[in-house]
Amino acid sequence: MSAPQPIPFSILDLSPIVAGGTAAQALHNSLDLAQHAERWGYHRYWVAEHHNTTGVASSATAVLIGYLAGGTTSIRVGSGGIMLPNHAPLVVAEQFGTLATLYPGRIDLGLGRAPGTDPLTTRALRRERLMAAEQFPQDVLELQSYFHPRTLNQAVHAVPGEGVDVPIWLLGSSDFSARFAASLGLPFAFASHFAPEYLEVALQIYRDSFQPSASLKRPYVMVGVNVVAAETDAEAEHLFTSIQQVFLALRRGGSLQLQPPVESMEGRWSEFEALGIRKALRYAVVGSRATVKRGLQRILDETGADELILTGQLYDHSARLRSFEIAAGIREELSAERAQRAA
Repeated sequence: MSAPQPIPFSILDLSPIVAGGTAAQALHNSLDLAQHAERWGYHRYWVAEHHNTTGVASSATAVLIGYLAGGTTSIRVGSGGIMLPNHAPLVVAEQFGTLATLYPGRIDLGLGRAPGTDPLTTRALRRERLMAAEQFPQDVLELQSYFHPRTLNQAVHAVPGEGVDVPIWLLGSSDFSARFAASLGLPFAFASHFAPEYLEVALQIYRDSFQPSASLKRPYVMVGVNVVAAETDAEAEHLFTSIQQVFLALRRGGSLQLQPPVESMEGRWSEFEALGIRKALRYAVVGSRATVKRGLQRILDETGADELILTGQLYDHSARLRSFEIAAGIREELSAERAQRAA
């Protein structure tokens, strides 16, 4: 019997713009975190496409991926994700073909079918592509075709991109992407860090329906988790209020820069809002090393995830670094314990 593989942990970053800060500072902080993550043994570092969002600097996702890949040497860098309905598939193929040509073996392309923004901004992004979300399956197939080797009668080519190895992931928070990823034999990442409601159903559908492909022989699931780790439970809960404030602003139909933590959320949200936000953040693990370790082990047990992708947008950059450093140490402990159980 072969020894079990270490549990991969990855990072999802939105390049948060903090209150009083700048987008330049946010982008530099993302590179600093990516460089630390590489040293701490994280498997991948993904950034997400959002638009017209006051506190998010990762809107030009492919450009940011190039910056992060250029500032690191080994960690995989990619999108979590590119919102494909906002783009022509050929443009995405050329962008990620270029990235994979510059940084071979290190680029991931995660795709989502949501716009990643509000309806007015969606219209500004898509213009004549207003029905693009409905065309998502066809767009994914078209995008895949541009990465294949050239065929005799093919008229349109992605240069760079053609014949370049760019692993494609499908991202989702419902059963739609789970079924589609299974039918194409692609890895699947579930957005349980903000929309956990259909996690169990989606993973079951994906695993039951999976069709092996040339790129993937068995189902591969990555699960999103909010992680805030600190020296004590109380300190972590305090830091977590920055994330809760962002979710509250979104629930009220707005956005804001990442705010400093507060002593308590009481009086800032209604009972109904608090209930909804706690539901949305069900897959948030907040606390000391011991608390976070128990929480991550529980999620691994519940989901059978092949990989966890951790996110944690904290106001203080040094606190964010420390949180991901603690989580990296927990990954080492969980991997060692898994190996011991298998021995």
